[in-house]
Amino acid sequence: LLLLCYAEEEAVIVSGLKNTDVFVGESATFTCELSHPGVKNVQWWLDGSPLHNNFVTEISEQDGIIHTLTLNDVACHDSGTVTFRAGSLISSAKLLVKGISLLE
Repeated sequence: LLLLCYAEEEAVIVSGLKNTDVFVGESATFTCELSHPGVKNVQWWLDGSPLHNNFVTEISEQDGIIHTLTLNDVACHDSGTVTFRAGSLISSAKLLVKGISLLE
C-alpha cells in the first residue's frame, strides 16, 4: 500500500477588494474571491477593528471561495479601510461614505 502525501496548495486571492464610494444610508458591499476553499482564520476589519456578523454588518461565504462583507445603513464615520484576511492572505480597499448636503 503506497500513500502519497502532498502539501496542500496555498490559496491565493483571485479577485481582491475594490474601493467603494457610497452615500450615507446606503449599503457598501466588498467581495474577495479565493482560489479554493478551506482557508482558516477568515476575518474582516474596518480601520483595524474586527467586524462581526450582525444586523448592520453582514458577512457571508459562498462555497468557501467567495467571501462577502456588506455594511448596511453606512454613516460618515464608517469611511476608512476595509481589510479581508484569510490566513496569510490580505486584501484591502477604501470605503468612502459621502454625506448628502441639505440646504437649509
